[in-house]
Amino acid sequence: MLDFPSSFALITPELILIGTGLVLLLVAAWVGDKAARAVTIVAASALFVAGLFTIPGLHLGVDGPDSYAFGTLLKVDSFALFSKALIYLAGIGALVVAPAFFNGPAASSERGLRAEYPVLILFATVGMSIMVSASDFMTLYMGLELNSLAAYVLAAILRKDERSTEAGLKYFVLGALASGILLYGMSLLYGFTGGTDFASVRAGLEGELSTGQLFGLIFVMAGLAFKISAVPFHMWTPDVYEGAPTPVTLFFATAPKVAAVALTARVVFEVFGGQVQAWQQIVMFTALASIVFGALGAIGQDNLKRLLAYSSINNVGFILLGLAVATPAGASSMLVYLFIYVVMSLGSFTALLLLRGEDGNLFETFGDIAGLAVTRPAIAWALLVFMFSLAGIPPLLGFYSKFVVFQAVVDADLVVFAAIAIAASVIGAFYYIKFVKVMFFDEPAGVATGKAETSHWVLLGICAVIVSPLGYLLTGSLTDLTNKAASSLFLAI
Repeated sequence: MLDFPSSFALITPELILIGTGLVLLLVAAWVGDKAARAVTIVAASALFVAGLFTIPGLHLGVDGPDSYAFGTLLKVDSFALFSKALIYLAGIGALVVAPAFFNGPAASSERGLRAEYPVLILFATVGMSIMVSASDFMTLYMGLELNSLAAYVLAAILRKDERSTEAGLKYFVLGALASGILLYGMSLLYGFTGGTDFASVRAGLEGELSTGQLFGLIFVMAGLAFKISAVPFHMWTPDVYEGAPTPVTLFFATAPKVAAVALTARVVFEVFGGQVQAWQQIVMFTALASIVFGALGAIGQDNLKRLLAYSSINNVGFILLGLAVATPAGASSMLVYLFIYVVMSLGSFTALLLLRGEDGNLFETFGDIAGLAVTRPAIAWALLVFMFSLAGIPPLLGFYSKFVVFQAVVDADLVVFAAIAIAASVIGAFYYIKFVKVMFFDEPAGVATGKAETSHWVLLGICAVIVSPLGYLLTGSLTDLTNKAASSLFLAI
């Protein structure tokens, strides 16, 4: 018999977000865009409150039978709570930077902040919360589609902007294809194992895999690879990142990445955990291909958002490298990297939002940031910190994220793969250093002279401090949390 009180208690964050989202949806319908700023503040507050409810479970650890809700449909363990906390953090960041972008001096009636924007962020966040807690393929797909449907609209939210509309359409078409591939893989697994919950499918995959089961595994992995924009399913990322509004790009680069990576980790360990040899080679190839292609693809880019899209592909490769190790230490390093990556991405895109002219128009190319150290030194130094951190240059915190992943890979006797990844990371450092060269040594362009809101500076400052050497003070607590999360993920193995 289902224990509904305990189940609802476990999904308190989701209930808060769903209730707030439904109320704000009615407000948006009745009041319209005049209430957009108030709706945004309430949505950010709801995400903050939902995040507070993850703290007790993160501190004490929630594992075993007590972590299941509604039978075996959801699993709210330490791993899910850690992932949710990161998702809510990214969602708050996407809401904080939105009003200044949409309602800037250059904003038109078509571009102004719409009340639907924060509502879509909330519902996308609910979908991602379900994704990271899913322990059944039915709930997995429901969460994935709830997130995806909101994301398609977010990408095309500037209806009069051709780039935004194109980004939304590309994302929708390729996302539908990936969802179809994933759904077909799930149907194959159901047909060959007789169940949809992760435990049943895992039991049905014991022993030697049949051809149908192997194809099901491959299709599921392919669908998930699209969601995390890993090579060779990365083709949508540069176009969508460039065309979508910058606050939406910030959101895409952080929250959905966390959800998709967490979902992939849960599936490979809890469903395919008994067939490590079958998926480990796939993940390792995808990881190394993403690292190399992300590094090489970014070299010729002039648009900063497009370059950061290739950077995200590169960083996903390092995250998957920790996953491919298939050990608790590897999973823990993956989560450490994920946390630091989210902070670096929030800071990087917030810095791009500060590159605006007196008329409020944003600048997105290398030519626009030429000599930025002279005209806007604070932005230039912040970008230097984030780019060097993304490159993994010590003593910034980005170095620590790569170090823990490489350590896990070497400890697993995968030294060759670690060497390839290190070589590729050196290649990737080229385009990060290009930022510094253009900002500090080129003649000033003098175009990014517009003022920015205090909220942008606050978010930029917080991210810069975390990424700086001061961030190492957090590594002890962070490692404890990621170890707990990784342990809960490996209970089924």
